[in-house]
Amino acid sequence: KSSQITFFSKKEHNCEDTTFSKRMSSDPGVHLVPATAPPAGRSHRGQLFFDYLLVVSLRKRRNKEGYEPHITYQFPKREVMGRLQREEEEKCMKAAHLFCFPEGINWAPLTEYKSETFSFVLTELDGSRRNGYCRRLLPDGRGARVPEAYCIISRVACFGLFSKIFDEVEKRRQISKAMIYPFMQSLREAPLPSPGNTVTVSSFIPDAGTEIISLTRPAESWLEHVDFHTLFRCLSDEEVLMVFAATVMERRIIFISEELSTLSQVLHAVAALLNPFVWQHTFISIVPTVLIDVCAAPTPYLLGVQKSMLDLLTDHSDLMIVDLSAGAETKFITRIGDEECLLPATLKEELLSRLSTRTRHASTEELNRLVSEAFLSVFVRSVGHFSTHFKRSGNSRQFQKKSFLKAVEHKSHLSFVKLFIQTQMFDLFIQEEETEVHFRLYSRMQKKKFQHTSAIKIKKTHKCLSRVIFAY
Repeated sequence: KSSQITFFSKKEHNCEDTTFSKRMSSDPGVHLVPATAPPAGRSHRGQLFFDYLLVVSLRKRRNKEGYEPHITYQFPKREVMGRLQREEEEKCMKAAHLFCFPEGINWAPLTEYKSETFSFVLTELDGSRRNGYCRRLLPDGRGARVPEAYCIISRVACFGLFSKIFDEVEKRRQISKAMIYPFMQSLREAPLPSPGNTVTVSSFIPDAGTEIISLTRPAESWLEHVDFHTLFRCLSDEEVLMVFAATVMERRIIFISEELSTLSQVLHAVAALLNPFVWQHTFISIVPTVLIDVCAAPTPYLLGVQKSMLDLLTDHSDLMIVDLSAGAETKFITRIGDEECLLPATLKEELLSRLSTRTRHASTEELNRLVSEAFLSVFVRSVGHFSTHFKRSGNSRQFQKKSFLKAVEHKSHLSFVKLFIQTQMFDLFIQEEETEVHFRLYSRMQKKKFQHTSAIKIKKTHKCLSRVIFAY
């Protein structure tokens, strides 16, 4: 089975996607962060914070109505690149245009515009990927004007880190666009810190002097691109469980919102609920207008669509559409109807009980830890015994599905397990284990397999979980 689906490759449109870590590990252009404790040392040698900073503005189309995006500022400049590298970067820039202004040409000058920050992923045909972070805002000036976007292209997946960088860029932009260059140059020269560590960057601002900016990466690297606050603000716990059940079964799911930041944050959060498994199908947190036909694809997907494009979704069959808008009459515009029954009742009750312990003012890290541990327990309780059902044959091992199913301790979980083991995410997870030569049994997991262990302890004690990266 293919772990990656790329749409519109002939038009050179790049869709967001996720891939299994082993498929990506041979790509020297992708930095894989293992889902374990931070590696020794305080920085990742040789890896840059970012590849590019772009300022994307809107300009009127020649002899036509509407606006089109174009790059008005780029750091570093492309003139220093070779011909082949420039050609590749041109494709990247076109894709950045697409996602910075996914609404297309339908813009009009504005006097007020609430800035927002969102993210996307550019997946190349060779499987390499880069993260795009975007902040859209109304530039300084008088009268009506169109928004502009700051876009950072990076191989690092850490939304919170780049949000802070955007704050610094925006502050300098208000003084002068020329003030952005020295800050980004200092950032580019700074070592990327390892998860849990901090790097400081000094930058001079007129009338303020030299500022020292501290940038810290979260300790749990596999969650540094995720913030569950928006997901639980938009949906109730019961509604999140229904979305989770549909995602586990690898169904077609579309999320609707006018806010681009809401779409990107919710989709990344939903995908993170699957840990230690990885969504293997199409994943586009913000679908540009020119790619709206992807919603008609018959294969599983997680898509984010702006509410203004809802009328373009004509076929609602075999589909879940989730409305994230505040005050929506119903959160599910359409769904198959069995989502409330997919998870075993005992697991649902335990999951809801654990989620109810979160506090209103919990920090991002506290909430991420609680939510990830709660949903991880679903997999530990239902399929956590898989590691004892391999039969060795030479240097490979074969998963024994029949004995695995017989060994399901709670028979009320059996129907869920039978459906889950047919998914591509489980299949590729098992393939990874079958080809692993130096396998170590999860002895500590077997001793505590039904205890609610923390995600950190599980990642430290189980070698196979440490081989799964949660990447977007």
